[in-house]
Amino acid sequence: MRAVITGCVAIAGLASCATTEKPKTDRLPNIVLINMDDMGYGDVSLNGATGFTTPNIDKMAGEGIVFTHFYSPQAVCSASRAGLLTGCYPNRVGFHGALDHSATIGINPDEQTIPELLKEKGYATAAFGKWHLGHREKFLPLQHGFDEFFGIPYSNDMWPNHPVNKNYYPPLPLFEGNEVIQENPDQSQFTQNFTKRTIDFIQKNKENPFFVYLAHPMPHVPLFVSDMFKGKSEQGLFGDVIMEIDWSIGQINQTLEQLNLAENTLVIVISDNGPWMTYGNHAGSSGGLREGKGTTFEGGQRVPCVMKWKGVTPEGAVCNYLTSGIDILPTIATLAESPMPEKKIDGVNLSQLIQGDFSTKPRTSFLYYYRRNNLEAVRKGDWKLVFEHHGRTYENNIPGRDGQPGKTPENALIEKGLYDLRRDPGERYNVMEFYPEKLAELEALAVEARKDLGDDLTNSEGTGRRQPGRVEE
Repeated sequence: MRAVITGCVAIAGLASCATTEKPKTDRLPNIVLINMDDMGYGDVSLNGATGFTTPNIDKMAGEGIVFTHFYSPQAVCSASRAGLLTGCYPNRVGFHGALDHSATIGINPDEQTIPELLKEKGYATAAFGKWHLGHREKFLPLQHGFDEFFGIPYSNDMWPNHPVNKNYYPPLPLFEGNEVIQENPDQSQFTQNFTKRTIDFIQKNKENPFFVYLAHPMPHVPLFVSDMFKGKSEQGLFGDVIMEIDWSIGQINQTLEQLNLAENTLVIVISDNGPWMTYGNHAGSSGGLREGKGTTFEGGQRVPCVMKWKGVTPEGAVCNYLTSGIDILPTIATLAESPMPEKKIDGVNLSQLIQGDFSTKPRTSFLYYYRRNNLEAVRKGDWKLVFEHHGRTYENNIPGRDGQPGKTPENALIEKGLYDLRRDPGERYNVMEFYPEKLAELEALAVEARKDLGDDLTNSEGTGRRQPGRVEE
């Protein structure tokens, strides 16, 4: 049974909440950060997925804490990952959209990433899977705090077999460190191979504090699965892929138990944004939230989040507080007793929540930016204000199937609206005329955000944005 404690919960027969004390060890905690690509809020069985199950994620939830209002930094790949690894809104560090093979920008070497902070504390660090913060050598993981990298530099659909832009992309490169070791690798082995490398890294560093970032390239299309999971679900290839990813999570947790590392390891499972719904049966589910990837409605940015640290996280807890991927860096830095980045960040420390102390709410507001620098919505408490803008919509459009996308308008008019997410998580009922005081409160939050980060919708420049890294001419 799940635990429920005021706002963040603890029910379980009244299951005990863990103490805020760290486990009895002199070692700094290990961190395993698992980031899925395009896995929606409804793509885990604990949030209502059907046709397949995610028993290992569910087991983690029963032994740890589920965050039900966890937001990706932005509703698209590169920007989301930039926010995750720097603790900043992506537009603060010069990121928007999804970088491809033609990009001449990437993560700025002046930005401090999670692994760079942890290296100062003696951590071994590794990244496996999808990177997507720049494919030029100066932007790759080894130049930004990681000791090892085995994976692809951008999305797995950026290859010659793209269903719409066929032969626009060059062969998909597979990197070992800074070197390309293969082109157009067998994607059916991605989940297996990246999992194996993660386990090998954990075993190799069991005597040292370590940070491993496993960024699965799927369930982003194109979908591939190994023979071990082919045909295992009732939801076709998509369900098979999710079941294999869930298996991967189980293998990692099992390894930690076998090596007696579980009591000193925080495992975090998240997704980079919501489902790419135009792909129909090859896309995931937003769990009833409005829209999906590439939108600032809830389906685009509210994603699954489960954290487990044996003996530290309260067992079977649900936290309904507002949290985000930009909060991961300050949380990890606090747990690792590392200094925060020298430059301004936007994340807040969630370590009290992770350790079972729900007496305060570290985050009270969130900014939904998209496109180059559009402030499309703001949230404070349970209230969300969506500003008029033009953007993507999946509604009233027939999705594609079997790997082919449907039509998705990218310039639909989205009207201004105020939504009470406590009563209306689907953002269907605009109550702006009934709550003028809430409207004014959220408008004021947006004014302050524009002064700092700017807003293309109101032609606001802002003073707090920094430049991405660039390739020298």
